[in-house]
Amino acid sequence: MGAAEAFDREVRLFVYRHFVDEGEPPTAAQVADRLGKSTEDVEASFRRLEAAHVLVFAPGTLNIWMANPLCAFPTTFRVTTERGSWWGTCVWDAFGIPAMLDEDAAIATSCPDCSEPMEFRLEGGSLTVDDGVAHFAVPARRWWDNIGYT
Repeated sequence: MGAAEAFDREVRLFVYRHFVDEGEPPTAAQVADRLGKSTEDVEASFRRLEAAHVLVFAPGTLNIWMANPLCAFPTTFRVTTERGSWWGTCVWDAFGIPAMLDEDAAIATSCPDCSEPMEFRLEGGSLTVDDGVAHFAVPARRWWDNIGYT
């Protein structure tokens, strides 16, 4: 592993740990301060991680919008575990949060057709309900064409 790859891994791990522990992503300055690196080095790492589809930034900034499956801004998917609560960008990411944390979870959302509240529960890595339909309007192979929309 090269120096840039090793640094990007360190940045990525810090971003995820901070996001989970604090409920929000760190800034480049926070990462730089914690890792003892320059903000410019962290910003370069952020850009490499964006190119690798690890991070997504708010348009025109280096402010982390998504570190999939976590989202920095409110969505219609709120995931709660014993450890805390986070926003999932989509239902796919909402299920990814408890998988990432290896924890049981409740996912609060609403029906996209009728707006009725819905809750999904994951226990022991399995979904507790056995009915329902998930609809993905955009094929998975096209998600990164416009990840903020899909």
